[in-house]
Amino acid sequence: MRYLPALIVDAVLVLIFAVIGRASHQEDPGGFLLTAWPFLVALLVGHALAALMGSGPRKPWSLLWGVTVWVVTVAGGMLLRIIAGDTAQLAFIIVATVVLGVFLVGWRALAGTLRRRQSTKETDAAASDSAEDGAAPEQRSSTD
Repeated sequence: MRYLPALIVDAVLVLIFAVIGRASHQEDPGGFLLTAWPFLVALLVGHALAALMGSGPRKPWSLLWGVTVWVVTVAGGMLLRIIAGDTAQLAFIIVATVVLGVFLVGWRALAGTLRRRQSTKETDAAASDSAEDGAAPEQRSSTD
């Protein structure tokens, strides 16, 4: 179930994409599910594919996982739109690719940056504590 939080964040972002898109074209935002459903189905496929990749990403919040989900979501969503009889004009493909890329990969990049900053702060704090104790971090016992 470690995949569920990332899937939920991604699904919410796909829904936001659909609402913004419909509102920007003065269409009824309430019909956002009509726009979103192909991308939501493709999103599920993208997550499943990322999870099944043997040598691929292991963590659903990793950038590689996000790129996999993004590519499958855009390509699969466009394909499902066409199969369902809707359009996929070039301008829409470009906008969907960019926006979904920013959404699906962007939050993972932001989360990774925040995790690295937190890790750096914790490492710096441990090093500072060690310096105050007069011992280098590698000289401290594991019980400290």
